[in-house]
Amino acid sequence: MPEDKPARRKRPTIADVAKRAGVAPAIVSRALSPERRPVSREKRERVLKAAAELGYNQNPLARGLATNSLDMVAVIVNHITDLSDLDLFDPLLEAIQALGKQAVIIRVGNTEKIEDFLRNSAAFHVHAALVFSDFADAEGVRTLFHSDNVLMLNGRFDAKSAYITINEAAGIREAVTRALERGAKTGALVTGRQTSLIEQARIQAYRDICAGAGLDLVQELQGDYSYASGLALAGRIDGASLPDAIFCTSDAMAMGMMDGLRARDLLPPRDYRLYGFDAVVNANFNAFDISSIGFDKAELIHGISMFLKDPAGYRDHPEVHELRTRFVERSTG
Repeated sequence: MPEDKPARRKRPTIADVAKRAGVAPAIVSRALSPERRPVSREKRERVLKAAAELGYNQNPLARGLATNSLDMVAVIVNHITDLSDLDLFDPLLEAIQALGKQAVIIRVGNTEKIEDFLRNSAAFHVHAALVFSDFADAEGVRTLFHSDNVLMLNGRFDAKSAYITINEAAGIREAVTRALERGAKTGALVTGRQTSLIEQARIQAYRDICAGAGLDLVQELQGDYSYASGLALAGRIDGASLPDAIFCTSDAMAMGMMDGLRARDLLPPRDYRLYGFDAVVNANFNAFDISSIGFDKAELIHGISMFLKDPAGYRDHPEVHELRTRFVERSTG
């Protein structure tokens, strides 16, 4: 005769904790809330003692359903396909979870009007929102999530929102200077989506810095940050009058450009200098090893973590509101 399986131990509930502590369930909820809610010190201590004795661990999802405010962080993106996204989001999610929160990733896609997304989305509450999408504005995000805890990372911040910006010019200036030192006189600029305020600033920085340094930008080509667009645009580079330097505003486009020109037996740095942007790990593989421009992603995640820990006090730390880019020299530049 088969042995009976041992009965599964029933998971303690708020009611169990309340009964042992001799308080109402509502007192237990207030005492165990991560937010400071009114409850006497004596009752809080009784609740904590009872919860420890019973092995009660509060379920954050259940708490969120009861309070209509999940301890979650909304991460709003266009999509996650670019290599720079892959470089950033894994450590970012780790940092969010280390703070005892969970991330919900909201993909806006290529919608040019965020209002379309807002109209077709269910409004819900989160602890905070991190906005990477080109198309989301601060006021719209506050409306969607019923919260002022919004950190704008796309350049579209306003007076009420917190933000982190990237100093594009610093790294670009270093890359252009390096190209000039290596004999470059002409250049091509391969850009991404110009709907992005960050991309617009990046393009203008290249134009201004190249003009000021005496490097002639003879060609501008627009892609979409992807490897495929860089590969396609390589066919529009004239091999007979090949620019001395090609600047791409993403590493993925630089990889595509390199492969497209390699098929025509045009190789960096022998035939031209090649520079990417974002300094992603994959651009350091031997097959590419592309010189690039980037910022310290650990610094970005540190700034985001400071915001998530204390949204109200974040404005008191201006040192994390701007990140400086730097030139990362590899074999192509």
